[in-house]
Amino acid sequence: MALAARAFVALQYLLPQHALTRAVHWLARRRTAWLRRALIRGFCALYAVDLAEAAEPDPSRYATFNDFFTRALAPGARPLAGGPRTLVSPCDGTVSERGRIDGERLLQARLVAKQRSYTLAELLGDAALAAEFVGGEFVTIYLAPRDYHRVHMPCAGRLRAVRYLPGRLFSVNADTVRLVPRLFARNERVVCLFDSAAGALAVVFVGALNVGSIGLVGFGDLTPARPRRARSLELPAPAIAFARGGELGRFNMGSTVILLLPAGSCTWAPAVQPGAQLRMGAAIGELSGQASEAGGGGLAARR
Repeated sequence: MALAARAFVALQYLLPQHALTRAVHWLARRRTAWLRRALIRGFCALYAVDLAEAAEPDPSRYATFNDFFTRALAPGARPLAGGPRTLVSPCDGTVSERGRIDGERLLQARLVAKQRSYTLAELLGDAALAAEFVGGEFVTIYLAPRDYHRVHMPCAGRLRAVRYLPGRLFSVNADTVRLVPRLFARNERVVCLFDSAAGALAVVFVGALNVGSIGLVGFGDLTPARPRRARSLELPAPAIAFARGGELGRFNMGSTVILLLPAGSCTWAPAVQPGAQLRMGAAIGELSGQASEAGGGGLAARR
């Protein structure tokens, strides 16, 4: 492993991660014209951001850097692949890992001499929830800074639970994933649990360094949270039903999404391998059995 990568990871243990992230949260929401323009121009140049699919392609028209970062797509920019049984990518990003959950253990990274992993209970913060996914399927998707940062439903589902879990805010880039044990179970995260045609479905938003906040449709921004303590959120009544492809939430800055499905519930598309580039709405698998839109009622998200 390169010395620079190890130094970068070592530095993260020393940094005041939450204080830095709160500062980025504040900065990204400033409406000062010169600051907003400088941040957006610099970001576009650094990451070669393509705004061709954005609902607002003119970067000068965004009120804040965060508005630009969480920009919406133009209508029709991402048609959903397949039919009701087709799982679609919930976001733009790169597949970090994908496969079968080994009992309760999920693969975090493949190393030269060993593998790095973590448990379902550590990730979800609840042993009963974890039991629903033992031996199941998972995919981990990393959202790079240039990616579209809204997260959508891979299949229809009705929201059953939302849990906020406090933690660290390590970076989630490839070097940190390889070097920090149990990274995704250590970082701050929001767990969304659904009833769907696949059975249980979990969509886990994993926070990271400089991720100013995680927001959910129907709840608003859930992080940064004060106090930082594990808790379940009160759900609206009736429960929110999301259609396949419906917007679920967003990262205000970038991070990682982890999908969990029960054993035997889906078959992954052959192309969904570590390193594969995904676009929201693209096919990533097929639900098994008699899967249909009935799991989510075929309804768009209640706004």
